[in-house]
Amino acid sequence: MGNLVVQDTNKIPVLIVDGFSNHDWKQTTKVTKWILEETGMFLVDVSTIPIDSVQRLAWRADFDKYAVVIQSSNNIWDPKLKWSPEAEKDLEDYVENGGGLFILHSANNAFSHWPAYNQMIGMGWRNKSYGYSLEISKDGKIIRHAPGEGEDTGHGDRFDALIQIINRHPINRDYPDQWKTANTEVYYFPRGPAENLTVLSYAYDSTGTQRKWPIEWVVNYGKGRVYNSSMGHLWKDEIYPPAFRCIGFQTTIIRVTEWLATGETTYPLPGNFPTKDNVSLRNERAFLNQENNIPFQ
Repeated sequence: MGNLVVQDTNKIPVLIVDGFSNHDWKQTTKVTKWILEETGMFLVDVSTIPIDSVQRLAWRADFDKYAVVIQSSNNIWDPKLKWSPEAEKDLEDYVENGGGLFILHSANNAFSHWPAYNQMIGMGWRNKSYGYSLEISKDGKIIRHAPGEGEDTGHGDRFDALIQIINRHPINRDYPDQWKTANTEVYYFPRGPAENLTVLSYAYDSTGTQRKWPIEWVVNYGKGRVYNSSMGHLWKDEIYPPAFRCIGFQTTIIRVTEWLATGETTYPLPGNFPTKDNVSLRNERAFLNQENNIPFQ
């Protein structure tokens, strides 16, 4: 884990936890860290969990040094890649006592064996025998499916999804009621305890079930706050893809992290925020040039 620069007291300290995933976790970490630190609001450290079993069992992160933990590790492809019981308890205590937890995309696929993790994330990628699933009805009401009802969690093809706000919140303050994000997965039948949970937005699954499913939700866990979303897909061999170049998604990353840390949001809505009819993407050179130390012109 990197050392926190304690002199920079005006910046919110954030920790990204990565190390293994069926997605490109290295690129995800780089882009997420850049998006946050570019604002001047955050100081981001990274803790990479070792793959080696002995080293992994010895891994611990000092979560209490940070206002927000962004969880990006995912063991769905290899269930043996677990955190140690001590590390699991560290995260549970951190959130229970008031810490902020950001579940970044595929991190909600992870750790189905871990009861408290399932409680913290509210819903994730689980088989149909586990937990409740939430769906949005045609008239915008929440439908709660019981365990065993419906299907395993899944998704159709990625597409430019129309995000539709169902509950106003500091994260989506001033957002249009509907806005389009690029190249997104809409999870159908996300499942879990679904307790102490508020759905913020949903989307119509046009490439799969032809039904409406939650895209973002927040969970109260003890004194802490958790944010979970299916946005933020970054697959193997992708570099700064449209899903991450989306100005709506980048604004959301920033606002989520600020809200998890403070309970409020001050980051302004960009003038080129996506609309109901159009996505809005940042130029890919903005990230790629800084990666290669090339001034952006």
